[in-house]
Amino acid sequence: MGTADTFKVRASRFAGFLGLKKSTVGVLSMVVLVGMGERMAERFLPIYMLALGGGVLSIGLLQAMDNLLSALYSFPGGYLADRIGTKKSLMIFNLVAMVGFLLVILIPAWQAVLIGAVLFISWSAISLPATMSLIYNVLPQNKRTMGVSMHSMVKRIPMALGPLLGGLFIAVWGEQDGVRLAFCGALVLSLVGLVLQQKMIPDDLQERKSNPDTCELTPEKNPLKLLALMNPSMKGLLVTDILIRFCEQIPYAFVVVWSMKIISEPVSALQFGLLTTLEMATAVLIYIPVAFLADRSAKKPFVLITFGFFTLFPLVLLYSHSMKWLMVAFILRGLKEFGEPTRKSLIMDLSPDHCRAGMFGLYYLIRDIFVAFAALGGAFLWQISPEVNLVTAFVFGIIGTLGFAIFGRDIQIPAAMDPASTLKK
Repeated sequence: MGTADTFKVRASRFAGFLGLKKSTVGVLSMVVLVGMGERMAERFLPIYMLALGGGVLSIGLLQAMDNLLSALYSFPGGYLADRIGTKKSLMIFNLVAMVGFLLVILIPAWQAVLIGAVLFISWSAISLPATMSLIYNVLPQNKRTMGVSMHSMVKRIPMALGPLLGGLFIAVWGEQDGVRLAFCGALVLSLVGLVLQQKMIPDDLQERKSNPDTCELTPEKNPLKLLALMNPSMKGLLVTDILIRFCEQIPYAFVVVWSMKIISEPVSALQFGLLTTLEMATAVLIYIPVAFLADRSAKKPFVLITFGFFTLFPLVLLYSHSMKWLMVAFILRGLKEFGEPTRKSLIMDLSPDHCRAGMFGLYYLIRDIFVAFAALGGAFLWQISPEVNLVTAFVFGIIGTLGFAIFGRDIQIPAAMDPASTLKK
């Protein structure tokens, strides 16, 4: 065997180890391009809105709207993916986000940001069920957590580099023009992502129609009927996940304000971009080894460790008043991704075949409806004091972590058995 052939064989094995196929590469390319454009501007929206005359409550409203729309979009996004297929649904989702970017570019007003955000800020939420369904369908059972982890890891590339570029735009062109120019970049990158995804992703709808196990089943559009199909283990995970997301979302929109405006040694926009890059780099480093282990063992320890990192972040942030300590806090924030792909893969494992994307969307619908109140409540807590905001978030994290440690179910999925066939306390 020649050198070229040996390289091809090794590359094929490496791609197989990472769960990479043409369709998954197409999805991952979309995630990088659309995500890069989105994160160049979205992370600095609180600062942009303040520069345009919006107040603290407008920032809280933006974050609350993000969570609420993530909830409301998740289920129809999943249903649409089950109904018309992943390829067509992703095309629609991208076009909607692009209209939102264009609106913010053309109208420099904080009210326009809120309206445009209705279209673009929840792109990840509306496209996630379709993306997870595609990964689940094209990969074997012992590679699904790896596939989800690759999605999560690649998603962190724009999350890491996007704010860095956005911070550079603000440093050069200012808080208003810099953010608007970043949205121009987002529009261009989204267009490129749209073209690539349509070329590389197959039409999975025809494949499902030819499957005798699912061809007679139609996706369930009634969320109440779909709720009856939800696995009890998923319901338990959902309740504790809601509490953990309270811990995350109460201070989420104000982390940038804390870092750039409140602490004794505030950081610049570029430095905050570097902190976000550090967070994402930390997450990227742990995805593959954790996925390798999670595909071969029980899931609960991974999720529990993740909940613990979520809980510690607001407490550490509370005592971070310089760039040095903010670096420690953001490394910890990156470690919260330890078991997130595992949690997502469990949701897919426990979902019915004919409405897997819809069930995934329903989970997020229920979770984020509750969590939307946390983001808005975070604004009122911030007005009392930033310290009250962070301590309250920490308390919710403790409750959620202890709840999952005591009542969470450990799920093991042997390679030779059907998903979710073995559940043990």
